[in-house]
Amino acid sequence: MELFQAFILGMVQGLGEFLPISSSAHLILAPWLFGWPDQGLAFDIALHWGTLIAVVTYFYNDIWLLIKGFFHSLRKSTRDFENNIYQKLSWFLILASIPGAVIGKLLESRVETSFRNPLLIAATLSVVGLILYLADRYGSKLKSLTHLSWVNALIIGVSQAAAIIPGVSRSGATMTTGLLQGFTRQDAAKFSFLMSIPIILGAGVFKLPEIAQIENHAQLAVGFISSTIFGFLAIKYMLKYIANRSFAVFTWYRFALAAVIVIVYLIRS
Repeated sequence: MELFQAFILGMVQGLGEFLPISSSAHLILAPWLFGWPDQGLAFDIALHWGTLIAVVTYFYNDIWLLIKGFFHSLRKSTRDFENNIYQKLSWFLILASIPGAVIGKLLESRVETSFRNPLLIAATLSVVGLILYLADRYGSKLKSLTHLSWVNALIIGVSQAAAIIPGVSRSGATMTTGLLQGFTRQDAAKFSFLMSIPIILGAGVFKLPEIAQIENHAQLAVGFISSTIFGFLAIKYMLKYIANRSFAVFTWYRFALAAVIVIVYLIRS
């Protein structure tokens, strides 16, 4: 793998992790479309660490309040779930992370084999893109995170588990589910971004031995830095964009990419 390929893959991961377009699908499609050698799942997970740094950097103040809220919630004298949103959110984020962790472990072998099929990716890109469009158009978008319940969090967590299939998109699935439950675009996105922290951290720690075996440290560093930078920019401008605009552009992008995949697949067949 050349350094510019590592840079492109890092950019793809950084943008795809937080835009509802599926980073895992793009990391599979890039080498498939351009004839590059497959970088392997360990390299993909390493790139995810870059987006982890990006989301922690962007939401560092919220994360600090979540940590404080969690520990305060453990003590009866400081527990106040009714008035302290961060105490409540800290537990909801833990709850929402459980389905993804369980499903990810159970289907780990398929992530590296059958789930990397281009036609499967084309199908999931299209189906989830359509659901995102409908959720954005018809969702009430009246609720803020103060209205989030444990049921809402668990349902969003289950949707995150579906993102183990490339093309679904972790952020796309969780934002769509948030919209379907009546949350605003920005709050659905914010909860989705915060949810990425435990799931990326867990996957990264689990795959750390394999990441350590990657021999080309220059490629790893370039991909990691690229992923961090573009991940931070994706979060910043995504939140600004959806403040006044719909998710429709991402739906049309998913449809267009799915069409390209099918066309290239048929030509090569």
